[in-house]
Amino acid sequence: MTEQKQNITDLTLKELKLAMSLLGEPSFRATQIHQWLFSHHATSFDEMSILSLALRKKLSETFSIHQLTLVDHQECIEESCDSPTEKILLKLADTSLVESVLIASENRMTACVSSQIGCPLQCPFCATGRMGFRRNLSAGEITGQIYALNELVALKEPGKTITNIVFMGMGEPLLNTDNVIEAIENLSTRNYNFCLSQKKITISTVGVIPEIQRLGMSGMKTKLAVSIHSADQQKRESIMPIAARQYPLKELGKSLCEYTAATGMPVTIVYLLLKGINDSLDDAKMLARFAKTFLCKINLIDYNSIINIKFKPVYSTTRDMFQEYLMNSGLYVTVRKSYGTTINAACGQLATTGIQKPQ
Repeated sequence: MTEQKQNITDLTLKELKLAMSLLGEPSFRATQIHQWLFSHHATSFDEMSILSLALRKKLSETFSIHQLTLVDHQECIEESCDSPTEKILLKLADTSLVESVLIASENRMTACVSSQIGCPLQCPFCATGRMGFRRNLSAGEITGQIYALNELVALKEPGKTITNIVFMGMGEPLLNTDNVIEAIENLSTRNYNFCLSQKKITISTVGVIPEIQRLGMSGMKTKLAVSIHSADQQKRESIMPIAARQYPLKELGKSLCEYTAATGMPVTIVYLLLKGINDSLDDAKMLARFAKTFLCKINLIDYNSIINIKFKPVYSTTRDMFQEYLMNSGLYVTVRKSYGTTINAACGQLATTGIQKPQ
């Protein structure tokens, strides 16, 4: 059986430089190859015309180039938006599947990308968590999702492009921090054909404290969103047991104080409202006390129904009262509209379990 070649798009820039050294080539060749892969989206080494024929031959003998393959594409039109929310299913080099979402809103085209196949945290309200954890995505597989979504945008309206990226798809980004950071650097590299300001990129996390501290010291300009879902430790453990026990609220609050002090940027506290569980006035009071200890804004989101999961969304009047209390406490609060619920593309709905793998 022939040994499968390594997919070169899975290599980081640092790994590419090491590979060039092992091939007896200068390190600047790695930068050239990286540009061909992530700016020009080369699908073969023959396209890399700036490289010598000898080097292209060595590369083809050692590596393969595998782009993500579009398997399925679904659309749904939201009442408040003329453009559809779109979900795509992509096949990776090892035939694994991953889902990504394109959300159109006024003056924005937001790509929601995945960082893992499945998720190890198993929050009971989330379809992704019910998949279990398969593996981390490489930086190349993460950026590949953006390129695939951006192609959809350009096909419909030439010249238009993705304006924002959120790491809110499948998986916990800060349990795959190295590849997430590498992907962000790929996507924000100046002079690349696709280049987005890091200020337009949001990393969403359940609160992985060591990695939040790492981001705070990294100098990156990305935004940070942290899912709390309850400001009561015991209740939070019932909603998100693994994350809440590993990263308790008291320690999480301290790390967010340090993060905002180091970066000067507010964090977004994401709070999923669940009927009869975390939607009372007492819950709002506890959230207000927690949120006042650091620079933040609060984003309330409705629960999106998932098959065989028996949580319920709150009534709009309950949500309005919850929001009003927080605002009267001097906090900045928004309610996030869910997009793509009818195609299972909304928050917490992404999962590839039960999807038949293409042959």
